Amino acid sequence: MYPPPFDYFAPTTLEETLDLLARYGDEAKVLAGGQSLLPLMKLRLASPSYLIDINRLPGLDVLDDRPGSGLRVGALVRHKTLERSDLVHRRYPTVAACAPLVADPLVRNLGTLVGSVCHADPQGDWGAVVLALDGHIVARSLRGERRIPASEFFVGPLTTILQPDEMVTEVHLPDPGPRVFGTYFKLERKVGDFATVGVAVHLSFQDGRVASPGIGLTAVGPTSLRARRAEALLRGQRLSEALILEAARTAAQEADPSSDVRGSAEYKRQVVRVFVTRALRQALAAQPA
Repeated sequence: MYPPPFDYFAPTTLEETLDLLARYGDEAKVLAGGQSLLPLMKLRLASPSYLIDINRLPGLDVLDDRPGSGLRVGALVRHKTLERSDLVHRRYPTVAACAPLVADPLVRNLGTLVGSVCHADPQGDWGAVVLALDGHIVARSLRGERRIPASEFFVGPLTTILQPDEMVTEVHLPDPGPRVFGTYFKLERKVGDFATVGVAVHLSFQDGRVASPGIGLTAVGPTSLRARRAEALLRGQRLSEALILEAARTAAQEADPSSDVRGSAEYKRQVVRVFVTRALRQALAAQPA
């Protein structure tokens, strides 16, 4: 099946892009990697009248980490760039663990973290990671710029609070500090599949205690979720086996999965519990005696 006809624009400045979005609104879609949008167009599940290709815009491929400020991931940073970045592996282990698990190499060569976040598929991997790291989404329009907490960005399946005239220019992840543990676990039916369940864990430590915990959940709710009650149990505490088991049970209770061909709701909750337990045990083992 082929998509219906559309007008194609390839702007070379951000101002031109924002002007097009202001002019065409809901009738326009932004194209970066196209790994989510183009399949929807081919199936006619999305039928934009105007396609705005941002791949010629300068400055959107920024991947920049400044101590005390955090990581800027521009709208044109590909999954493969994050997968191969020494900076990401050194400072943002949850991002590094997630990147090679996104789809397959062909998708990772073109797809972008920002595009995935904006697509807002609850089975997409990056939403849980950005939530776990307490990230912000930076959106621009002719009206100005706004920074949207990831916890407020996702409002439903494939739905965000982004306005029709806005474009996300980057995702910002705060500085995790010098002592950090992170990982991402994903259950999939086969390599390259969407997640049946995914869990992102991010822990910043200070004086042997968990200073800033983050637990993001993939594919167990209508949006990517953050296990806030489990995080509250961990905050300010030293990891122990009893605490790990309690936090894992709580995270499983916070999940809101549906039963489907991939598994029952109870099965998916148990996978959340196992993944959180596994991640926290790894964090405990990584702490110096």
